[in-house]
Order: sequence, then structure tokens, then C-alpha cells
Amino acid sequence: MTGDTKYMQASLKLAAKGIGSVEPNPAVGCVIVKNGQVIGKGYHKEFGGPHAEINALADCKNIGANPKGSTMYVTLEPCCHYGKTWPCTKAIIQAGIAKVVAAILDPSKHADGQGIKQLNQAKIKTQIGVCEDEAKLLNAPFIKFAKTGKSWVILKWAQSIDGKLAWANRDEEHRWISSEKSRADVQQLRGRTQAVITGIRTILADDPLLTIRPDKGKKLIRVVLDNHLRIPLDCQLIKTAQQQPVLIVAYEPSAKSNPQKLQQLTATGTEILTYPDLQGDSNLHFVIDELSKRRIAQILVEGGPLLAGSFLKEKLADEICVYIAPKILGNKGTADINAVFAGLAGHIELHSVNIKSFDSDARINGLTEEGLSVIKSD
Repeated sequence: MTGDTKYMQASLKLAAKGIGSVEPNPAVGCVIVKNGQVIGKGYHKEFGGPHAEINALADCKNIGANPKGSTMYVTLEPCCHYGKTWPCTKAIIQAGIAKVVAAILDPSKHADGQGIKQLNQAKIKTQIGVCEDEAKLLNAPFIKFAKTGKSWVILKWAQSIDGKLAWANRDEEHRWISSEKSRADVQQLRGRTQAVITGIRTILADDPLLTIRPDKGKKLIRVVLDNHLRIPLDCQLIKTAQQQPVLIVAYEPSAKSNPQKLQQLTATGTEILTYPDLQGDSNLHFVIDELSKRRIAQILVEGGPLLAGSFLKEKLADEICVYIAPKILGNKGTADINAVFAGLAGHIELHSVNIKSFDSDARINGLTEEGLSVIKSD
């Protein structure tokens, strides 16, 4: 392993610490090296906060190290624009950094090599491409949104070994298939996203809250696909619409034919989004397009087999995350996994697969061909 690779991998590990707190910004890590010694480390900790480069330079100052003449390793091209923070390029130039090694360029329109250009103009050496594949994988959702303006879609479900997605008798004792630790991991998954989508069947069957727990102040847009406005006014989502936004997607003629329900829902603070007659086409593209326009960079889909299957059939899922519990439910289970895959034209192969255990559960997640194509394209 070369020194460049070692230091960039350290930067990638730092960057990963920000996942769940920085979105829709990218997760970025930075290591500053001088005379073969690390003198500063930092990562982007939260949306709106100092960037990784600024935190790494502050770390140098805290330990009394002078970064002049050092090499900076950063997982993404330093920013050169004014946003919620000052340009990192300006701070790098002022600090006297001699060389900047970046894993990848920032594909955003306001960047795309401009940060590197500014550094070169200041006589700072630059190098791009160290640990490029790992850096692209880490920030695949950010890259997709920057390149296409489209949301990254994560499809998640939990199942038993025999492919049941729920208990047939969903009392308090049999509310979940997965373990408590798996459910805690789902909260981390929600923390990456800005919206969660479910279907009306899930609302009627489970009455979920669909928030991030523990509450860290991040407000998810909770989206319900409810063509005919069947959602109960006393369900948890509607009762908490003033605290956490709720968006119901309904078929326009159905909404217009039920003005009383429409008025009752909007009075709670719930937003209604209607779609027209799509001539038999799926409404999922309409929903994703609408959320993308609202600058929702990542979406989590949590629903039953029909909803999951629809996202797969329409090739809208970029990432799949499955929790498998060591249970065989037989006739005690319902919602068969085969319904997810019914109607698919071909097979689905996951890439960059990661397998992790939570108690006795196993989590398998990876990118679909659609997700992979985003980070593989130039």
C-alpha cells in the first residue's frame, strides 16, 4: 500500500463518520501530512457545519502544528464557492498547503474542477484519483443528485428465512420480524435520507410513525401513496403532521370527489399532492420527480411487497437493503416475498455488496445496476 493510499483510506474512514448527519451534503474526510507524520484530521460532521478541510486545519492549530508545506488528503475536491461556509480553497491557500490529493472531483455545477483550478493558480500541486472507486461508492447518492438532479432511492424490507415480510397476527408481541438491533440500524438508514415513502396498505396494517429515533431534530418528509385518500385521520402520521411533514400522493379525480376528506387532511397540516390520469403508467416516476424537484437527495422506501416490487419493476431503486431474520414463519407469516419479484422481466444482481449481522439477523445491502451506473459513468 502506498502512502497516498494509506492516508486517503484514513480520510475515507473519517468521512464515513458524517453519514446520517451531513446529508444532502457529501460525506468528506481529510488528513494533513507533513514530513511523514499526520498533523491534522477532520471530517464534515453536520449539514451547515465546517467542512472537513477546515476541521483538519483547526486540528493542526490545536496541537500546535504548522500546516505550511504539508500535503492534504481529502475525499472530495475542496469547495471554491460561498455557501453556508467559506470556500475551503481560500483556507487551504492561506494555510500554505503545498499539495492537495483528492479522491474525486466534485460533480456539482458550481465545482466540477473549479476548486482544483483555483489551487493550481495559487501554485499548489494537485492530484486526483487516489481511492477513486471507494470515494464514489461512499458518496454515490450525492454524485447522482449532482449529476442528474434525481433522488437516490433506497429500497428496504425485512423478511423471515422463508420469505414472509410480516406476522399474520400483528399484535404487540408479533409486530416486527427483525431484531431490536436491526430496527436500530434502520433508524441509521432513515438518518441518511430526507424522505421516506410507504403505501397506504402499510399505514392501515401497522400505523407507523416513520420518524428517526432517537429524535435528533431532523425532519423527514413522510410520503404516503394513497390513491383514494383512505388514510385514517386518527393515524399516527396525521396526528403528528404539525411536528413532522406528511405528504399524501393521491389520484386527482379521487381527491376532487372527496372534498370533505381533503379539507380535513389539509386542516391537520398534511400536504396533498395529486397526479393526473397517467394512461396506465406507474405514478412512481411522478413521485420521484416531484421529490427531486424539492431537492430531496435520498429517499427510503419502506412498504409491503407490492410497493417494493413496483420500484424494482420500474427500475427506480438504486440501492437495496434487506434484513433477514432467522425465523421460518410458515402459515404464521404473511406478505410473501415472491410478490416483490412477480412481474420482473429479468434477474437483479447487487453490486458492492455489504453483509452485516445484528444479533442473529443478517443485513444484506448493495447497489442495483441503476445505482452502479451512476458512479461508474464519467
